Amino acid sequence: MAVMKTKPAAEGKRCCPGINTKLVAFLLTVPSLIVFLGGRNGEQPAVEIEAAMPGRDPEAVSFLQRKTAHDDRLLGGLLADGFDQKSCHSRHQSAVYRRNAGRQPSHHLISKLRSHEALQRRCGPGTAAYTNALEQLKSGRSVASPECRYLVSISYRGLGNRILAAASAFLYALLTDRVLLVDPSHMTDELFCEPFPNTTWLLPPGFPLFNYQSFYLDTPERFGRMREDGVLRTGVTNGSAPAELPAFAYIHLDYNQTDHDKLFFCDDDQRVLRDIQWLVMRTDSYIVPGLFLVKAFEEELDGLFPERDAVFHHLGRYLFHPTNQVWGLIARYYRAHLASARRVVGIQVRVFPWEAESPEILEQIKTCTQNERLLPAVLDEVEDDEPAVAGAQQPTAVLVTSLKAWYSDKMKEMYWERAAADGRVVVVEQPSHEETQRYNVRSHEHKAWAEVYLLSVADMLVTTGQSTFGYVAQGLGGLKPWVLHHVANGTVGWPCSRDVSMEPCFHVPPQYDCKRREDAGLVVPHVRHCGDLPAGLKLVDRREW
Repeated sequence: MAVMKTKPAAEGKRCCPGINTKLVAFLLTVPSLIVFLGGRNGEQPAVEIEAAMPGRDPEAVSFLQRKTAHDDRLLGGLLADGFDQKSCHSRHQSAVYRRNAGRQPSHHLISKLRSHEALQRRCGPGTAAYTNALEQLKSGRSVASPECRYLVSISYRGLGNRILAAASAFLYALLTDRVLLVDPSHMTDELFCEPFPNTTWLLPPGFPLFNYQSFYLDTPERFGRMREDGVLRTGVTNGSAPAELPAFAYIHLDYNQTDHDKLFFCDDDQRVLRDIQWLVMRTDSYIVPGLFLVKAFEEELDGLFPERDAVFHHLGRYLFHPTNQVWGLIARYYRAHLASARRVVGIQVRVFPWEAESPEILEQIKTCTQNERLLPAVLDEVEDDEPAVAGAQQPTAVLVTSLKAWYSDKMKEMYWERAAADGRVVVVEQPSHEETQRYNVRSHEHKAWAEVYLLSVADMLVTTGQSTFGYVAQGLGGLKPWVLHHVANGTVGWPCSRDVSMEPCFHVPPQYDCKRREDAGLVVPHVRHCGDLPAGLKLVDRREW
């Protein structure tokens, strides 16, 4: 750190000997007071106030201070202003922690979000319109031209699945002018702040469909079943009149969805669904690429997302803000382990609880990160002429997330026992290792969400193929990851490859389009098959394809 040299008295201006010492003390106090008050009024993130306090390591906060000058706390207009910052610190502080500034939302998306927020306030829980809609649902009859329409998203399976499902449901609600209500189970309110101002996205207690969380293939109101049985029909001559429509329809888009369930992605069927006031949707996947196959949505999606590979990037940053308790985990870990790093490399290792530690996967990670120049190679032996670096240097921080600690421990040993060939300092850390995935355990869910978010603030990202955990991290961070290929029979071919897009993969899409029976991955230029799951679909940027 440079030392400021004091000018000789003859070179500088002389102090006036008669100046009041109390005035000097006051003037010295004013800058600190301004910073303090500015933070209280929300002009600057709280992390800046703490960074300015004496006793903090300058290197640990220098990155945060540099980023603040370019901080756009509303993410280019993506986020609405007017929230109580104390209730959700992450909403306006997250940009300070991100090294990647991210993509800018389109003006049309910003306008559409503000309109949807107004819809949520006008028709959401606690309004007369919502009460009327519940009474209509209880009656078991449909209503012609309902004042407000609703989509209930069922929450189930792992955290990554739930996030992708909620984002998918929100986009569908956005396209069809429906109020989104998310199933509050799985501690949704403890993980995420409310995304819509002055209203809630959580389905309140007392919902008339008391068993909606158990809806599945045998549910009589399943849309695919009603289409198969002829209860609902499409076409001008065979279409059902509003009075004949059910009070609600259950949309089943789980892994075992039938061909009739997949008719959801057809234009004719969307016209039928448009007149049903209440929809309940079950999916654990990212169905967004399927929505891009619906002709009726094409023009609107063009305006909302001119960059097709940034859909979840915008939806995720708009919807999913960690609650204060989770944000505390994120902020404390970042400042302690990542803030002073020259670069941060995130490595997400997805292994199932019953799987043993795999030397093959470890070798795959090492080969991938070194071949792609994400991390330096190490010297084979301890040598007298190890690369010497004068003075302190900012390290490369490696953030490993996995249920098991074995992979990070082995990498940590490698960079401790052997010097990096280029003389860089590499520090390997893992926030937690739960060993097994535990559903509905508060501490486990908090740590999982914190680790997804920490991965998203990395400079480079390595993920495990087909992992929703990795999908969410890459989308939030705006990162095209290097994807670890599946290890088959204990052997690995090419260890990893750069993904074509930061978008998640839709694992169980329709195989064909609705009219021509053409491969769904060839219908439009921005929907292609996934590299990590060839049967899946993902959005790509046409300019890069």
